[in-house]
Amino acid sequence: MPKKSRFIQSADRLYISKATIFKLFLLIGIAAISAIFVWYTFNVIEQLKEDTRSQVDKYVKMWQLAANSPTSGQELQFIFDEIIVKATFPIIVLNENREPIHWRNVADISIEDTTAATLAHLKAVSKQMFEDHGEFPLVFGDDTYSYSNYFRYGDSEVIRQLKMMPFIEIGILLAFLLLAFIGFQNIRQSEERHIWVGMAKETAHQLGTPISSLMGWLEVIEADRDDSGPDNCMEIDQTTVDNMQADITRLQRVANRFGLIGSVPEMVACDLKKLIEEIVEYYCRRLPFEGRGQKLEYVAADTPPVLLNAELAGWVFENLIKNALQAVDSRDGLVAIRSFMAADGKSVTVEISDNGKGIPAAAQRKIFRPGFTTKKRGWGMGLTLVKRIVEEYHGGKIYLKRSKPGDTVFEMTLPLVDDTKGS
Repeated sequence: MPKKSRFIQSADRLYISKATIFKLFLLIGIAAISAIFVWYTFNVIEQLKEDTRSQVDKYVKMWQLAANSPTSGQELQFIFDEIIVKATFPIIVLNENREPIHWRNVADISIEDTTAATLAHLKAVSKQMFEDHGEFPLVFGDDTYSYSNYFRYGDSEVIRQLKMMPFIEIGILLAFLLLAFIGFQNIRQSEERHIWVGMAKETAHQLGTPISSLMGWLEVIEADRDDSGPDNCMEIDQTTVDNMQADITRLQRVANRFGLIGSVPEMVACDLKKLIEEIVEYYCRRLPFEGRGQKLEYVAADTPPVLLNAELAGWVFENLIKNALQAVDSRDGLVAIRSFMAADGKSVTVEISDNGKGIPAAAQRKIFRPGFTTKKRGWGMGLTLVKRIVEEYHGGKIYLKRSKPGDTVFEMTLPLVDDTKGS
């Protein structure tokens, strides 16, 4: 294939560079915002933990003071009810044997629930509290007799929620970016469809005028030939007229194809082998004008009917065959086409191969993109239209199977007629 001009190559590199920079900037921005979310939230959590530990230290001292104070029972009950019990974080008090004897705010467990299962659960929770925050000894009694309990606590509900907050924020950010990306892609695809449809309709309109004119001139020639007599020396070559008629018919077909883009084409059961044979025959007649050493071969297996729009499907094969003929050498170029049943038994596979120079590795991933071409005068529309016709209109698949010097293969699959739908 011809190499792209330096200007086009430079433009491609610049476009890729800008796209890459934008993606890197976006990823770095997301990472930076996420890191700030996490850092700030955990910084707040650490401050809250310090405040909670300070409160716990005061609670423990207050509890110990109240228990060992000679104050009346009423005053002791007031201190316990108004200060100690109103703690908002989980509390477990253990006896000397590290068995739970008192608890508050632990997973909605009632202080009256003293079943074996509850106590076992409380021991497990208190173990985790000890690993996270340690414990505070509670010493009760006097010089003659004293004993120790142990105070353990856990994170409050606010702290537990704050721990989840940065991940929720990051998840919301990623979801928003995903929705924005999907929306952007849909908008871009919609714009591309409108461009293709507008271009197709305009092309059909532009082709209509010369077609009508050619048809008029053809009628004039036919009329002159019928009126020619002994005194009229005008001679009309019937072969020329037939070729003009064939080309006019072909122009009409091209205009009709462009008109079908953007609408819902009618699909009917077609003999794929016959359709490809007609196109191959047409190009074989043109080979002497393109290059006397070029060969075009078609090998077809018997396959059931395929659901097609013959006009659009013919456009696909013409594009692929024309591209292949342009890629091969005029002296020994070979373009081979094969059609056979796919392995799944539900579709037909068509392979179009050539022995040309191949497609550069850097271009292979971009050949179906709108506007991309390796030709000096190409518009970069042919393969894009091919892919859209095969995949969007016919529900098939087309891809570049492989490409290297001397061996380039395009492969497509087209679904067979589903007889069950009619039953």
